[in-house]
Amino acid sequence: MDLEIRHLRVVCAIAEAGSLTRAAASLRMTQPGLSAQLRRIEAMLGGALFDRRQSGAAPTPFGELVIARAHAILPGVDGLLADTARAARRRSGSDRIRVGSVGAPLLGHLLLAVGVSLPEADLTSRCQYSPVALLDDLAAGRLEAAVLGDHPDQELPRREGVALHTIVTEPVFALLPAAHPLAAQDEVSLADLLTEDWAVPRPDGDRTREYWASLCAVTGRAPSAPYEAEGRQLIEIVRAGLAVSLCQATFIEVPGVVVRPLAGNPLWYRHILAWRHDGPLAPRGTEILRRVVDGYLAACPDSPAYARWRDLNPEAARPRPALERGLVCDQASSAAP
Repeated sequence: MDLEIRHLRVVCAIAEAGSLTRAAASLRMTQPGLSAQLRRIEAMLGGALFDRRQSGAAPTPFGELVIARAHAILPGVDGLLADTARAARRRSGSDRIRVGSVGAPLLGHLLLAVGVSLPEADLTSRCQYSPVALLDDLAAGRLEAAVLGDHPDQELPRREGVALHTIVTEPVFALLPAAHPLAAQDEVSLADLLTEDWAVPRPDGDRTREYWASLCAVTGRAPSAPYEAEGRQLIEIVRAGLAVSLCQATFIEVPGVVVRPLAGNPLWYRHILAWRHDGPLAPRGTEILRRVVDGYLAACPDSPAYARWRDLNPEAARPRPALERGLVCDQASSAAP
């Protein structure tokens, strides 16, 4: 006979009760049955665990060692059983939902929307810089949904079984050191930015750097880009006054940097919500899409520069009109509205 978890529970019950009679009652066993069980456990472990006396059962030194180890083991086992039971209940009520996202302001809104639509879902998320990699994960069934993004004339490729839904196409803004002379202007020309050093993201499947370069080429000059960085590192380079850069319009200013619109709105970025046609989110797509759009609109005032820009351009960067008519799978080019 091999030692089992139930054997450790028997030993602990006897130690806690202080007698086999009381332990048998708590375990809903007969006293002779518990005595026989204890003898088998002691034979298996190789020594007596309790001294049987008229007053009860007292642990032997060997028994104290076993009881101490059992007390260390059983809470972990009980936690494991509780966690797996909880996970099994969640999975029996709904599918597992794995969500991915690029660096965009929609992930939180998507997670909240899925949580409302599928409150019992086992919901997880992970972020990645390249939307193409996330799109591949969707197509391969490694994700159920993702927040993606692309640029005009650089639309994401089609993937069988994946629906792409445009949320909004918004302008790209300038990111400047707070003390920079251009920060005093209401909007900044791309030509003026090109006289400065730039901090730029590394080239990869996102194609952001390629898109920036193609638009800058229209001015007849390429940006000087001595700094390659992303996320917090890029912001710190700008904050230090070493470079300028570009950012999404919804970027929330932090101390030391400012956001300004680009004159003429030469660059645009499209926010996309994607999921699998055969996935658990597809039947709830309209509801989830509306909630994400509402979250996006509610977050726009958090970026003062973008809020002012939207006041001056009320018909631009509006969520897709198709939302009012229901879901539309959109893979068409998304030039400036």
